[in-house]
Amino acid sequence: MWFLEVKINQVDPFLSNIPIFILYSELFSSGESISMIQNAIESLRNGHFILIYDNDSRESETDLVLASQFITPDAIKRMRKDGGGLIFLMVSNPAAKKLQLPFLSDLFSDVSTQYPVLKELIPNDIPYDTKSSFSLYINHRKTFTGITDNDRSLTMKKFAELVNTIKNHDSITAIKEFGKEFRSPGHIPICVASEKLLNERKGHTELVISLLEMAGLTPVGSGCEIMGEKGKAMPKEDARKYAEKNNFTFLEGNDIIKAWKKWSK
Repeated sequence: MWFLEVKINQVDPFLSNIPIFILYSELFSSGESISMIQNAIESLRNGHFILIYDNDSRESETDLVLASQFITPDAIKRMRKDGGGLIFLMVSNPAAKKLQLPFLSDLFSDVSTQYPVLKELIPNDIPYDTKSSFSLYINHRKTFTGITDNDRSLTMKKFAELVNTIKNHDSITAIKEFGKEFRSPGHIPICVASEKLLNERKGHTELVISLLEMAGLTPVGSGCEIMGEKGKAMPKEDARKYAEKNNFTFLEGNDIIKAWKKWSK
């Protein structure tokens, strides 16, 4: 049985004016999973990392994730040292549309007549998905090289602030504000969530944005894949042990999907 506590005053325009809910369970077979979802939501609200493993049949990777509004240079340091994968931003589809962020694959396709090499590089054989979520790579204009912990933290935090600021702006104004603060290319890739979120795609981008929406936070996340010691991603059980050692919540994609579908009804 599910219980939903409604916090009427926590409403975000980018969440289609859906009230923010807190999930509870009682006499429910997946009660432990619901408790972990709530722990993850509280961790995100408190500016802490969580770990998300997508699925055995997808990437089979665990990402170290944080709400970008709370990002710090120390958080970037942890991602590059403990994660070791690509450090990237994730943003909701409505925010991306307002900023008119293109999917790189679509952009490359549009200009492939002028640059034939891009036609040859079309990502039509991704083994775990049908489409890449990557958009532009950015640096904040106040960064130097853009790659240091300080620079990457600044870019991510300022992007989250921008997304929060433009909630009530029209697209033209939002784009101008984006251009004033950021330049591209840069060192931080942006991944755009699918329009229908987990009803359409079940990647880390959608999993993270869904959790941020449930938490009532700015729909911008920071993440990094956790690499292992043998040339592959860290195995799920090793990632779970890392989470336990560092007191981080560890979630599997299927648990997030179930909770999000209940929440979004």
